Amino acid sequence: MFKHIALMLLLVISPITKAYATTDNWVEVRSEHFTVLTNSSGKDARHIAGQFERMRALFHQLLPHSSSDDGITITVVALRDKKSFQLLEPSAYLAKNQLDLAGLFMESPQGNFVLMRLDTSDEDHPYTTIYHEYTHFMLRSGSNWIPLWLNEGLAEFYQNTDIFNSAVSLGQPSPDDILYLREHTLIPLTTLFRVDNNSPYYHNEQKGSIFYSESWALTHYLEMNDFKNKTTHLQDYANYLQHHEDPVAAAQHAFGNLDALEVELRNYVSRSNFLLFHMNSGISLNESALQIIPVMQTDADAVRAEVLINTDRRSEAQALLDSVLKSNPNNITAHEAMGYLMIRNGDNARAKEWYGDAVQLGSQNYLAHYYFAVMSIQTNDESNPDAIESSLRAAIKLNPNFAPSYDALAGFYASRHEKLDEAHMLNVSAVSLDPENVRYRMNAAEVLVVQQRFTDALSVLK
Repeated sequence: MFKHIALMLLLVISPITKAYATTDNWVEVRSEHFTVLTNSSGKDARHIAGQFERMRALFHQLLPHSSSDDGITITVVALRDKKSFQLLEPSAYLAKNQLDLAGLFMESPQGNFVLMRLDTSDEDHPYTTIYHEYTHFMLRSGSNWIPLWLNEGLAEFYQNTDIFNSAVSLGQPSPDDILYLREHTLIPLTTLFRVDNNSPYYHNEQKGSIFYSESWALTHYLEMNDFKNKTTHLQDYANYLQHHEDPVAAAQHAFGNLDALEVELRNYVSRSNFLLFHMNSGISLNESALQIIPVMQTDADAVRAEVLINTDRRSEAQALLDSVLKSNPNNITAHEAMGYLMIRNGDNARAKEWYGDAVQLGSQNYLAHYYFAVMSIQTNDESNPDAIESSLRAAIKLNPNFAPSYDALAGFYASRHEKLDEAHMLNVSAVSLDPENVRYRMNAAEVLVVQQRFTDALSVLK
């Protein structure tokens, strides 16, 4: 049954207060794949890291061919209450009658972040936000074709997962969703399928509530019906979308008559019981082995500034970073965040300087090394080629699974007509890490042309 599910899934008003006006006690817990920063307790941090690790392990069982997260560390910023959360969440949600967010997943060139609240937990399912946001992370490779309803529907589907030492259950319905759907008129499916990030259905409190609930219900209905009837309607829908078909047209082709599907969905949410999936093997983890580390306010603020950049509250991020650097001019994370802020502001020359400072200060962040080198190349500042080469090699060493570092170093060698054999092997590594990236193949062909291996270049292009 889980192979079947796996196939389906392969498928931001003015701020209320200044984000830097806070003094909290911060702690950090680092597990193998997650870093949890919180202004709550160390016990909470351990639980959060543990649940993320369990969810990751579950996904890697169900989705062995989904988005790779090898070498990727996700930073989870877990806030103890709504007030702390509002200091960092996208400002669009601070307006009146907007959705009351419990969590948010953010993928950016600077790294991956989860922003979450700790005061919204369901007693029956205390880790819904964790599982919801991690589902978005695992679906990120399909973000250019998975419509919003399905992305949120799958996250809602998995958020009520229960992971024990000896068993797992998933797909449990939410009583709140069911009750809400029974008391409100459903969104027409032709509208649901077209909802995007700019739609009121994604931000407005009332419209957003029906959107999330209905997205869950339709996903749950399709998942369970496909399993029960041994059909592939949801996978067929995903296939049409991957071939760039319009979401409504794709739904008509995959699901048939949409008016009939609406009737079936209304009947579905009115039923008295719902199916769910069980696994007879659980996932154990010794949370007590995770070390709790006290964090200085400046270090926590540097991470909070990174989140503010990602939620597009850049002026507040700038003010917060200025404050951090005034207190601690050698704060590496603040230098890295300033580099990313400059990229977002379109100032690559200053970005290069900030990332260069981070490298000089001893950054162990592969992205700092990568961006320093790439910004040096893009701003035509190759006055220190040894530093560029060294940084790209450091980026590869720090994260051997990050394809852009290989591609950038290959291009750097090719532009200087040196180490061309090594450049070719670097191209091979980039392509093998990200086979669907056409740009890497074109860059590989360019290196072969420089080597005058024209037949091989044509073969790569074909």
